[in-house]
Amino acid sequence: MQPLTILGLGLLLGLRHAADPDHVVAIGAIAARTQRLWPATRLGIVWGLGHTVTLSVVAGGIILFDWVVPPRLGLGMEFCVGVALVTLGAANVRSHAHSHDSGASDVSGPRRAFFVGLVHGLAGSAAVALLVVSTVRDAFLTGAYLLTFGLGTLVGMTIITTGLALPLATMTSRWNGGHRLIRVATGVISVAMGLWLVYDIGWNGGLFLATVNWTPR
Repeated sequence: MQPLTILGLGLLLGLRHAADPDHVVAIGAIAARTQRLWPATRLGIVWGLGHTVTLSVVAGGIILFDWVVPPRLGLGMEFCVGVALVTLGAANVRSHAHSHDSGASDVSGPRRAFFVGLVHGLAGSAAVALLVVSTVRDAFLTGAYLLTFGLGTLVGMTIITTGLALPLATMTSRWNGGHRLIRVATGVISVAMGLWLVYDIGWNGGLFLATVNWTPR
């Protein structure tokens, strides 16, 4: 496979990866805390940066240095995504009585987005590493592939966040109670998905059981 084809594949897969349901729910809950377009878009960019950092480091280590991810550790990394979603959602529901634009004025917004991006990148690193191993054999191309994959994820998340923020900002500008409703709704969805992941990974995946059933995803 030609280098440009490999890099193009990494970019396209990164764009698709950004649209994973848990990613969309997480960034939706984060972006719902602001009422303006640019602060919400900035949160998507910061999320993508955090995701790229851990994914590049961990997946690169797996590929280049033969790091081994034990199944229980892999499940534990994915379990953290569920916990992060529950925490994000609960924060939205708990703070629904406050209507200030926290995404624009509260520095915790970008920090929160970066941290959640780090967690998601950590959870997805093993699957990306396996994909690279099956596609790329050259060490230099491996690093370039990971960077283009991360770039694709960053661009995709920025597009998704902007796409979510635009109608939400329009709604909240025309309806006084819209922002609170959106914040609560995204919070409930985030909690529900997080709890489902916690159950699925903890019991169906076997994290809390004697036998572990883990497939990187």
